[in-house]
Amino acid sequence: MPEVSSIAANLVQVKARIQAALARAGRSDQVTLVAVTKTVDPGRIVEAYRCGVRHFGENRLQEFAEKRPQLTLPDATWHMVGHLQSNKAKRAVEWFDWVQSLDSLHLAQRLDRAAAEAGKRLPVLIQVHLGDEESKFGVEEHELARLVEGVAALAHLELRGLMVLPPYFADPEQVRPFFRRLRHLAQKIAEREIPGVTMRELSMGMSHDFEVAIEEGATMIRLGTALFGARPAPAP
Repeated sequence: MPEVSSIAANLVQVKARIQAALARAGRSDQVTLVAVTKTVDPGRIVEAYRCGVRHFGENRLQEFAEKRPQLTLPDATWHMVGHLQSNKAKRAVEWFDWVQSLDSLHLAQRLDRAAAEAGKRLPVLIQVHLGDEESKFGVEEHELARLVEGVAALAHLELRGLMVLPPYFADPEQVRPFFRRLRHLAQKIAEREIPGVTMRELSMGMSHDFEVAIEEGATMIRLGTALFGARPAPAP
């Protein structure tokens, strides 16, 4: 009998945990698993694809540029989940199917222009900064409404929802208020019925807290170590 790969085994466990969290929340919908491939080599990404993973997230354009020639994966969907500089917008539109980390109108305008040149409409999520961490990116809560209106006016972007990268807590229960807050923000935006804006997607939850995120309404979770194992320690 062939040996089951660690990724395949991890995926089975993750899927079971997703279904259990959905059941606890009384949800009958599905959650999109985005495999975050930061520092993951192309061979293991291909292995995850062969195990059935179809959504992948990258944090850095430069790292993805090095891997991309080895990743011919039919019907895979690629998400930009890391901070994106506006001068890299054209490349992001060329390489990615989604941008989850939209955090300014200037970036939105650059993405819209690049999408127009490419003849495509780009699904985006606005990253909201919840918490006091200066190292984290995202639009501040009090500026969110204005950014939503600005993105809604751009013809080649499709605003599908919100994303958050909350502070890290060892106890996932301490992250719950941040996930709940993002859901409430999305609900308020949806109630405004802005043409061209939907709040179908809430991208929240990572390897250590995705079950709590699902209980609070996540429709996308971004998992790295839960699928691929611990990342290698950075070189000294």
